[in-house]
Amino acid sequence: MTKKFTVLGGGSWATAIVKMLCVNQEKVGWYMRNSDAVGFINIQKHNPNYLTSVTFDTDKLELTDDINKAVSNSDILIFAIPSAFLEGELQKIKGSLKDKIVFSAIKGIVPETGLIVGEHFHKKYGIPFENIGVIAGPCHAEEVALERLSYLTIACADTKKAKFVAKNLSSSYIKTKTTNDIIGTEYAAMLKNIYAIAAGIAHGLGYGDNFQSVLMSNAIREMKRFTKRIHKIDRNINESAYLGDLLVTGYSTFSRNRMFGNMIGKGYTVKSAQMEMRMVAEGYYATASAYKLKSSFKKKVKTPIIDAVYAVLYEGKGASKVFKGLTDKLD
Repeated sequence: MTKKFTVLGGGSWATAIVKMLCVNQEKVGWYMRNSDAVGFINIQKHNPNYLTSVTFDTDKLELTDDINKAVSNSDILIFAIPSAFLEGELQKIKGSLKDKIVFSAIKGIVPETGLIVGEHFHKKYGIPFENIGVIAGPCHAEEVALERLSYLTIACADTKKAKFVAKNLSSSYIKTKTTNDIIGTEYAAMLKNIYAIAAGIAHGLGYGDNFQSVLMSNAIREMKRFTKRIHKIDRNINESAYLGDLLVTGYSTFSRNRMFGNMIGKGYTVKSAQMEMRMVAEGYYATASAYKLKSSFKKKVKTPIIDAVYAVLYEGKGASKVFKGLTDKLD
């Protein structure tokens, strides 16, 4: 296949994906809504706001702040826009997306519909599931910038499309694998951000490594119960796309969700923590969506960690008291 890639987004993950694609593509489209950033990259050859150490050969880039131009000139669209802002950007698109191959590098829920990104594209924009894919970790943008060995899982119902995207993201420092578990992979990517917030809160409260290990052990089992209720297939929850992504997000100092939780644990209010951070913590929005979704299940599923994070972030309960109660629910 000869296909033109375009990445939509201006943050660290979008920047990292553009860097990956530039290894294998002669031209890479890149949409950023910030026109000043577009102009800066064209002159200075790096993103002024994220992963500033990454230098680009601008002859390989087709930068634009016009989303319609970006979409019309591309075959494969990779969305790396925070889920809270995705629908606002999609509303700007005048043409149809039905003939495009769309991959999501977004770890969250679309607030307007309460759906994971793949389902949102399918139900609201009529994109067939075989043209929808997911790019999952375990992989931090900051380590891609440093060209440290990293791994990606590419999910798509159409195996050929998954392998094609995987091939074009691969390099000496990026290893890829493919799966057809789109729903499980995307829900796992959403849930691990909630568990990373929990890990951050625990750290901020002064819990040590022993508790963190128990928390993560319970988190992967909770993830398994949740994803099984959503989409019951034979998946190995211990694979990198599930357990690996959970661990790197829960433990890494690069994790914005862990950082957000750590601030909450240290006494920041939700609003003050959000204002302090320059990047979006997807887990904040994911917590409300996951809590609402699990409450709608006909048969209850045990989710003490999600419940605890929801109580702290959305019910205004004290983190210390909530996590003291959580310790009795873990094993």
